[in-house]
Amino acid sequence: MKEPVRIVGAGLAGSEASWQCARRGVAVELWEMRPSRSTPAHQTADFAELVCSNSLKSDSENTAPWVLKEEMRRAGSLLLKIARECAVPAGHALAVDRATFAAKVTEAISSEPLITIRREEVTRIDESRVTIISTGPLTSDALSHEIARLSGADHLYFFDSISPIVEADSIDMAKVYLAARYDKGSADYINCPLSKEEYERFCDALITAQSAEERDWEKLNYFEGCLPIEEIARRGRDTLRFGPMKPVGLKDPRTGRIPYAAVQLRQENLRADSYNLVGFQNHLKFGDQARVLRLIPGLENARFLRYGQIHRNTYINAPTLLSESLQMRELPSVFFAGQICGVEGYVESVATGLMAGIHAAALASGAERVAPPRPTAFGSLVHYVTHADARHFQPANITFDLLPPLELKVRDRKERHRQQCALALREFDVWLKKTAPVAVG
Repeated sequence: MKEPVRIVGAGLAGSEASWQCARRGVAVELWEMRPSRSTPAHQTADFAELVCSNSLKSDSENTAPWVLKEEMRRAGSLLLKIARECAVPAGHALAVDRATFAAKVTEAISSEPLITIRREEVTRIDESRVTIISTGPLTSDALSHEIARLSGADHLYFFDSISPIVEADSIDMAKVYLAARYDKGSADYINCPLSKEEYERFCDALITAQSAEERDWEKLNYFEGCLPIEEIARRGRDTLRFGPMKPVGLKDPRTGRIPYAAVQLRQENLRADSYNLVGFQNHLKFGDQARVLRLIPGLENARFLRYGQIHRNTYINAPTLLSESLQMRELPSVFFAGQICGVEGYVESVATGLMAGIHAAALASGAERVAPPRPTAFGSLVHYVTHADARHFQPANITFDLLPPLELKVRDRKERHRQQCALALREFDVWLKKTAPVAVG
């Protein structure tokens, strides 16, 4: 028998990659260092634990996240299927009960006969074996050094943050209201409205609050797509009102007016006993966090189940290293998937795990590896990761900016996006039928 595909890291990408290999009859060894060794952000030993938000982005039809998820559904994504089973109310977004989601993924992966679980840290990569490195943004120092050896150059890193979570019954519901932005979807978000005076007081307290102590390895090279709120506030007085505290589309039904600023809280689990502060990642000391965040109307007596944190996110300079099959150009038996390969976001991590799993299974079976067409969401995401300017490379989410323009120009934005999504799905179906026909959910 051929050696199993070795998958390092049982996060979102590694779990999905393992499943895709097994669905194609390819045996897998899935290595996960938790619980013997944890990370600064993980709280459990379960696979696919979500450590930041619990949202898998918009489910609105003809959006960029929607078309990527639709391609994933058609390709038989296990994690997307489980996410829908664990969904919690979140307006037009797909959000999950993170504990239930991780437990179900762990159960599904552990019960698959073709997947063998190894609860050990990997510090060395055997270049002769088909291997997927999917250790995510919190790759251990030892494996980070090994990746640097494989890549022949220093890999990059940025800093990401975790939003705070509050107990639901500590929110003063008399001072908040339920609404979805622009009334899209059901009114599942708790909105904390701020007047101009309350907003100014909050900003003053935020920018003077004490930051958490830097570790020696921290250079605070933040990822622009996930800045801490205090960093946003330092860039201008109104930056928060045009960012995570944007009130646009959040009319207060009690007054009929849009507030000066607003903080949104999203349900964290199926029991609805906790909520996270959307976009409120920060790098403040816990005591200062509590003091500042309790200035938000409705949160004066908030009890925090988790404070915001910041942690190192490791990723490789993929445009210099990877082909469109997510293989290393110089070491084609080694694949990368998930955030470590240069994507940002849960959905994107699962998607690259799915694709790496398909390609690794093909390599292990001696089959041809063909990347999805460029007009597809999969193809465009991988094209960015492998063709972006290596000198200024930063991880990216799936957006319409990554998809190629239509041959015929369409002025209306909604119609343009509808046509791009339709084209993507047509192209993806053709590719899937020819290249990965064994995809089952």
